[in-house]
Amino acid sequence: MIGELDIAGIFVSPLLPCLLVAFLVRVIVSRVLAGAGLYRLVWNRPLFDLSLFLILLGVMFTLLRILTTS
Repeated sequence: MIGELDIAGIFVSPLLPCLLVAFLVRVIVSRVLAGAGLYRLVWNRPLFDLSLFLILLGVMFTLLRILTTS
């Protein structure tokens, strides 16, 4: 189990940094997809963006868990 993260003496849930990083990565990926014109292949863009965010959040949380247990 992942405990709290100590950031400058303040204990923070590990979900918060994962949410922030996943959101920033999703914004970057979204801009790349829009610039490449790949969003025209997507049926429902908000649903696609939500799914992309949740996938990235899972990846970030898994990476955090791997890095903190080693």
